[in-house]
Amino acid sequence: MRLLVTRPQPDADAQAEKLKLLGHEVSVAPLLDVEFLDFAALPLTGAQALIATSRNALRALEASGQLEPTLVMPLFTVGSATAKLAHALGFKKIHEGPGTAEELLPLVQAGCSPGAGTLIHLAGERMAFDIKSALENEGFDVVQPVLYRINMADSFAEAAHKAHGSGALDGVILMSPATAQTYMALVSEPDLQALAEKLTFFCLSRNVAEPLKTLQDARVLIPANPTEDDLLALIGHEAANW
Repeated sequence: MRLLVTRPQPDADAQAEKLKLLGHEVSVAPLLDVEFLDFAALPLTGAQALIATSRNALRALEASGQLEPTLVMPLFTVGSATAKLAHALGFKKIHEGPGTAEELLPLVQAGCSPGAGTLIHLAGERMAFDIKSALENEGFDVVQPVLYRINMADSFAEAAHKAHGSGALDGVILMSPATAQTYMALVSEPDLQALAEKLTFFCLSRNVAEPLKTLQDARVLIPANPTEDDLLALIGHEAANW
């Protein structure tokens, strides 16, 4: 299949390489850019655990120079990809949860106690799920330093624009609600939206697919589980029947 990868770097190139190894033709056009922010020293004294719901949070933590003292703390992560990066950075007490922040809640509740110290959620400026409020409703004390910001593209890269216009595209991969929202903003022109209607969209989850509801004729496919491996398997299954 001829696919467009839209996630931020460096994950875009990594995903593109996986797809190429599976025999797909791939164009890379990140629709989001990750900006690491300056933030105050993390309040580690008295904290019982860290929560990371994105690899970008761990990358921002590493870039800040504050990584080393956190490596001895329990870390709760969303999904295998975030857990894998945590291992590579040197964390030893990693609790790997499912693919969404909401699904991570039971794991955090089972592994932590409301009276045992604060939880530190390493957050982005925008979040798909308010894990802080959800945990506070269960009696936990949660601090939420903002480590990074997601900036949305204001135009397609030239290659992506040409791929849409020439019909040299079969599918688009969308990995986050923000990416899907950005994509929809960029195809708002009638001619581009008409072209998008002819594509197949591979969305990581139902939340990611939600912004596409106005593309009434497009095919929107969602894996059974919100993981990249399941999404790649879905693409492979679709390609086999293409």
